[in-house]
Amino acid sequence: MAESLPEHDRILQEIESTDTACVGPTLRSVYDDQPNAHQRFMEKLDACIRNHDREIEKMCNFHHQGFVDAITELLKVRADAEKLKVQVTDTNRRLQDAGKEVIAQTEEIIRCRVQQRNITTVVEKLQLCLPVLEMYSKLKEQMNVKRYYSALKTMEQLENLYLPRVSQYRFCQIMIENLPKLREEIKEISMSDLKDFLESIRKHSDRIGETAMKQAQQQKTFSTALQKQNNVNYGRNMHVGRSRILESKNEITLKRTFEEDDEHEEEVLTAQDLVDFSPVYRCLHIYSVLGDGEIFENYYRKQRRKQARLVLQPQSSMHETVEGYRRYFSQIVGFFVVEDHILHVTQGLVTRTYTDELWNMALSKIIAVLRTHSSYCSDPDLVLELKNLIVVFADTLQGYGFPVNRLFDLLFEIRDQYNETLLKKWSGLFRDIFEADNYSPIPVANEEEYKIIISKFPFQDPELDKQSFPKKLPMSQSVPQIYIQVKEFIYASLKFSESLHRSSTEIDDMLRKSTNLLLTRTLSCCLQNLIKKPHIGLTELVQIIINTTHLEQACKYLEDFISNITNISQVTVHTARLYGLSTFKDARHAAEGEIYTKLNQKIDEFIQIADYDWTMSESDGRASGYLMDLINFLRSTFQVFTHLPGKVAQTACMSACQHLSMSLMQMLLDSELKQISMGAIQQFNLDVIQCELFASSEPVPGFQGDTLQLAFIDLRQLLDLFMVWDWSTYLADYGQATSKYLRVNPSTALTLLEKVHRGMKDSSKKNNIFAQFRKNDRDKQKLIETVVKQLRSLVNGMSQHT
Repeated sequence: MAESLPEHDRILQEIESTDTACVGPTLRSVYDDQPNAHQRFMEKLDACIRNHDREIEKMCNFHHQGFVDAITELLKVRADAEKLKVQVTDTNRRLQDAGKEVIAQTEEIIRCRVQQRNITTVVEKLQLCLPVLEMYSKLKEQMNVKRYYSALKTMEQLENLYLPRVSQYRFCQIMIENLPKLREEIKEISMSDLKDFLESIRKHSDRIGETAMKQAQQQKTFSTALQKQNNVNYGRNMHVGRSRILESKNEITLKRTFEEDDEHEEEVLTAQDLVDFSPVYRCLHIYSVLGDGEIFENYYRKQRRKQARLVLQPQSSMHETVEGYRRYFSQIVGFFVVEDHILHVTQGLVTRTYTDELWNMALSKIIAVLRTHSSYCSDPDLVLELKNLIVVFADTLQGYGFPVNRLFDLLFEIRDQYNETLLKKWSGLFRDIFEADNYSPIPVANEEEYKIIISKFPFQDPELDKQSFPKKLPMSQSVPQIYIQVKEFIYASLKFSESLHRSSTEIDDMLRKSTNLLLTRTLSCCLQNLIKKPHIGLTELVQIIINTTHLEQACKYLEDFISNITNISQVTVHTARLYGLSTFKDARHAAEGEIYTKLNQKIDEFIQIADYDWTMSESDGRASGYLMDLINFLRSTFQVFTHLPGKVAQTACMSACQHLSMSLMQMLLDSELKQISMGAIQQFNLDVIQCELFASSEPVPGFQGDTLQLAFIDLRQLLDLFMVWDWSTYLADYGQATSKYLRVNPSTALTLLEKVHRGMKDSSKKNNIFAQFRKNDRDKQKLIETVVKQLRSLVNGMSQHT
């Protein structure tokens, strides 16, 4: 009990000294103590309260008099305060009445000063904002007049310099929000202008290229004229006459070139004159300022690559006219002239590497296209114009720094094709000449006609020169015409070789090779076809042989002609030779063979009309009519052969006689002929005698002795054997070199003897019954049977030996 009292005192002290908000924990400790502690605490608390009340009462009693005195004083002062209040109120009212005007003026002054301060502030802010607004107005004006690059520079100044000063204003935020939109608008507008520019240069590429090619061609013509003029002056002392002519021609050409240059001097246009490049410059600058230069470069190159593919795609009918090729080349030249211009006036938009890569791609495509389309060209004039276009095309682009060696290599391929078209054209010309020829010697009435022919064809014949007019040249009209056409072919071939940047030696070699092709292939083929034509007779074949002889002799003049136009001497080691000699020799050999063939065919025609009566009892006493006609034909034909070389005429005559002999022999041995009478043998012998007389009459001079008669020796010995009936001698001397019937083959003799035997039997049956009692006939038949047996044994022995 005594222990808890100090604790309660402590708690009461904490309650008195502690803030009311913190009393809770102290009071909680009252309840945590011993039982009935709460009651004792309350008792302690009541005692404490009573103590404080007594102290308060003591204090009040101590100060009560002072309080009363203060209240008394206060009541006295209240009356004075009321009076003072009335006076102050009245004074305040009078003062308010008097100060109303001052207040009004003061308020006006305050308001003016506020306005003045506001104006000053506004002026200051406007001084900051006006440059921004002016720049923005300038930006709008630049946008309106399409000065987009300047507008971008203005935007850059606005963003970096002006707008940060007034960024707190709403209009500034609107401007800031609009600037990216304006940039995008500028990009879109500039891109649209670029697209229009790309479309424009696509449309104008052909005109740009055409202008560039004209300028390159004029420059080349001018340079060529100057070079020729220098060459003429250099060689004046060496070739006076020829140089004067060339000099006058070149002076005229040079003068004309200068005049043309003067005429076109004011008309010389460049790519920049034909196309406005400002859109691409503007777009490049705009994208560079916007930091999208790489995007623009990629877009530009991509679009130009697409345009390049379109330009390189030819029309399907391009090969039909030279205008198609010219338009194709003009577009390509225009494309690369524009790229070259862009390369030199801009930095980085296109590079030399890019243009080289684009050109290499284009060059491969161009070569493939030209290979394909040129192969369709069958007109040499069109191929030649194509070559000239390619040369101008290559020279033009070479002037802009593009490598064109592959184009000149392509020209060599086209040159072969050009030669092929020339060969086809000249093949038709040769055919027309041959068809129009009358294949007779050229008649010359007077000296003028003779000089005209000599000027066209190098013909020399001292013996003919001694003859008086009128006279005839040995060749026909086709010879000078063929010679002229060969020279025209050389000229045509030379035209393609010009401007190919090749040496004179190479040009000379090309001319000789193409001329060799003309002679050995085209002309040779035409001659071979001509010789094989059915309507070409023996007279025409003879004239063809004469013509080829003169053409062969003219080959050396063709070589001189080529050497003169190329200024290359024939003694040069690498100079090719013309193969015309072999061409005309082959044609002659073919004509000779055709003569032999036609002679044999004519002989066969006469033989086919032979109408022997193989059962006749006696001969007519004279040669058959068909054979006499045949001999007369051969005689007249061989008279035409007098202009042929001797060996040709002799070979033709020998071949004809041999063929005639063989045909007569085959007639006797024909399997369809079953029997022959001795009268028919006698008639046949008369015909062979006429053949021998013809051979001995020397229808063609130059045969030695009876060489030509030997063609009928087989027939002669066979007929003699049957006419003399000398079988004993034949059988006895068979196989000996001195045999009288050495040329008679046992099988031949056996075949004819069997036919004669059947003829004799048939003749006996037709005679009366007393014929069987004719002793000579019976003996002859027995002899024949004996001879037949012996001949069969000889034939069998020969077959076994074989």
